[in-house]
Amino acid sequence: MQEEDNKMIKLKLKVADKVKDVGVLSHTTLKSVVDNFVPEYRKTAVGAFVNRRLQELGEPVDNNAEVEFLFINSMIGYDMYKRSLILLMLKAIRDVLDKEESRYRVKIMYSLGKGFFCKIEDDETEITDQLLAKIKARMQEMIDFNLPFEKTVYSTSEMSSEFASRDLKDKVELLKYRRASKMNIYMLDGYKEYFYGYMLPSTGFIKGFDLVSYDDGFVLVLPNKKTLEVDFEYEAPKKLYSVLRKTEDWGEMLHVGGVGELNNKITQGYSNDLILVQEALMEKQIADIAETIVKENKKLVLIAGPSSSGKTTFSNRLSIQLKAHGINPHPIAMDNFFKERSETPRDAEGKLDFESINAMDLNLLDDKMARLLAGEEVEMPTFDFLVGRKVYDGTKLKLGQDDVLVMEGIHALNPESTKALPKDSCYKVYISALTQLNLDEHNRISTTDTRLLRRIVRDARTRGHSAEKTILMWPSVRKGEEENIFPFQEEADVMFNSAIIYELPAIKQFVEPLLFGVSKESDAYYEAKRLLKFLDYFLGIDVQMVPLNSLMREFIGGGCFKV
Repeated sequence: MQEEDNKMIKLKLKVADKVKDVGVLSHTTLKSVVDNFVPEYRKTAVGAFVNRRLQELGEPVDNNAEVEFLFINSMIGYDMYKRSLILLMLKAIRDVLDKEESRYRVKIMYSLGKGFFCKIEDDETEITDQLLAKIKARMQEMIDFNLPFEKTVYSTSEMSSEFASRDLKDKVELLKYRRASKMNIYMLDGYKEYFYGYMLPSTGFIKGFDLVSYDDGFVLVLPNKKTLEVDFEYEAPKKLYSVLRKTEDWGEMLHVGGVGELNNKITQGYSNDLILVQEALMEKQIADIAETIVKENKKLVLIAGPSSSGKTTFSNRLSIQLKAHGINPHPIAMDNFFKERSETPRDAEGKLDFESINAMDLNLLDDKMARLLAGEEVEMPTFDFLVGRKVYDGTKLKLGQDDVLVMEGIHALNPESTKALPKDSCYKVYISALTQLNLDEHNRISTTDTRLLRRIVRDARTRGHSAEKTILMWPSVRKGEEENIFPFQEEADVMFNSAIIYELPAIKQFVEPLLFGVSKESDAYYEAKRLLKFLDYFLGIDVQMVPLNSLMREFIGGGCFKV
């Protein structure tokens, strides 16, 4: 064994787009490689891709491995930061409350702006600024000690028993459906937890965070991704919070708060009930929106939301509800109001930036909408994307007393798009898939993951795109959303949550073959593998009972709308 430990092996390190060959002793960890060969990365490297496979820094490296380090301000590194921060907070709460975990319950509920809304369910504990200050101080103390996040392999049955003793019911239900007999458990200063995903090497990597009381809970405020500092004053998005609480109530009504409970419903034969009740709740919400539009005599409905939120199906279903009230909806695509190609702005890389609001001919949009709202007959443009200019084919539009315009576009909620229009004529709708379902008490399901899975399936079905292509373009899609959609969500008069409680069991059978098709040599392989692992938590369902007008049909196909 001594001879094996002293054996020299070769590595290829990718450093600043250059490859450096180095030699290390067998069983050397990635952390030692950082310390000895790229010490400038000590405070920023949190993991590494070894032969395109993500590994933590405590893992040993193999001979001839290609190593590319992962940094804390990358998308993956920031996810590691968030998970580690949650574990740090859970440990601090345990220390401050100083009682067995079975006597209280901490729940990481959902993303709320730049933080996570959390609850401490305990009849004896009141969420006060003083309590949060104590928890924050304990978190900072552990950061200063630079404690390691230690990973240990335990048997699934052993941890299921331990979680039961700690009254972590969601975790117990989740593990009932785990196929693997072993599982990775993270430990911080003796506190054990299960997390979906890797952690930072130690608490010393955590910099910015805050705890802010809000409503009947508090918000774990996340830092700026680039600076890792909380360089802003946290303000909760009130409208978003309201719709999330409503969706939480839906989950409680359906008796489904976590994935384990959802799987229980499926095994007990309640899949169809879940589908029918969920669809009824969604149809009622759409009907309520239509009723408000009619009651308030709105003439221009503006709809915006991030990619794969189901905007097309929502628009169609809203139009049907408006027709049921005797109103004639006229759909208008905001894309028909692009500037001429020669006037389109360019981004920092010199590429045409079609997602910028400066790519829109807002003067023309304002003029056409104002004249329509004034009762004039207006010739409407169509944008020819092949030649890059607007064309007029004689199509004219005039609003009657029972007519309403329905316009969808990424800038529909931006005040600049409607600043010249009478506000009392406009009704703004924000739509997004704001999932109320979590893996367990402490592991959220990312809304972004749900939308990406939807996008992969729809792109393959309607555009012939591979999962690899969709995954590789996703960061660009998200960047556009963060710049042009999310900042204006609170401008909406109403928020429509398009998340469907049964959608991951439904979409599983469609997306898994696409994800398995991603090659190990692809830059999209890690993400494909991560999503496949995530889908393992869900049991599949038969989609035959999904209604033809369901929002799910926009992605899995077989619906009654053209999408």
